[in-house]
Amino acid sequence: MWLSVSIQADAGRAEALSEALLEAGALSVSIEDADAGTAAETPQFGEPGQSPASLWAHSRVIALFESGAAVGELVTAAAAAAAFETVPPFGVDEVAEQNWVQLTQNQFAPLRIGERLWIVPSWHEAPDPDAINIQLDPGMAFGTGSHPTTHLCLEWLCENVRPGCSVLDYGCGSGILGIAAARLGAKAVLGLDIDEHALETARDNAARNGVADALRTQRPDTPLEATFDLVVANILTNPLCALAPAIAARIADGGRVALSGVLEQQAAQVIAAWAPWVALGIGAAREGWVRLQGRR
Repeated sequence: MWLSVSIQADAGRAEALSEALLEAGALSVSIEDADAGTAAETPQFGEPGQSPASLWAHSRVIALFESGAAVGELVTAAAAAAAFETVPPFGVDEVAEQNWVQLTQNQFAPLRIGERLWIVPSWHEAPDPDAINIQLDPGMAFGTGSHPTTHLCLEWLCENVRPGCSVLDYGCGSGILGIAAARLGAKAVLGLDIDEHALETARDNAARNGVADALRTQRPDTPLEATFDLVVANILTNPLCALAPAIAARIADGGRVALSGVLEQQAAQVIAAWAPWVALGIGAAREGWVRLQGRR
């Protein structure tokens, strides 16, 4: 049994309070939007090239203590250390012992993409043994198929991969898109990523799914002259704009491209940045995100 303490704090003092709570003996501390789930909820998106987002104006600091801790005294001491004039309002809830592994696994169920593709965590049976089943567990690299942008890109691959085609996955993360392309029939797939952990994860996942020979990985700063029939990049708006010349150069004549990691209100920005090379349009949208696609 643990004690979860929830404390209200403004953006200017939430981090100081968090540090003070850790010094006071908290096992862990997190900061959340106190207005989450209301009209005042403030989303935060961090993109390369943008200033870091500030904390929420109304923040909630969540601290976890061992059972039996003198919570009142500890919060009072932490508030004083963080320069609070008075002790802020706080609430205490008990957190019971749970099977955290099972609880986490239950959050990831098999995911169907289109008519013939499933993403299946290793602890689940494949719902359709005759489908193309990709075994993928959540890990350090981005990409389990559950995020709307990944889903949009997987749908595009299902529609466009043809036997024997070549595919470039720019920003491969877990390797999910490249693995899907290979399982759908692509002959040669290359995954690029700046994160060495992602490249290692992609290689491991490719081996697990029997496509290690079809999927190669490398860093994007490695010289590359080849062009590809299909290019997919599921990253973020700013990199998609900045890297437009480099990514577009890898699309073969007549080849197709799909971009995601783009919010609906950012679509025009990316379309304009890519206009010198490819005329992009919105191919699909999901939960506020869009997939931009075009042909060179």
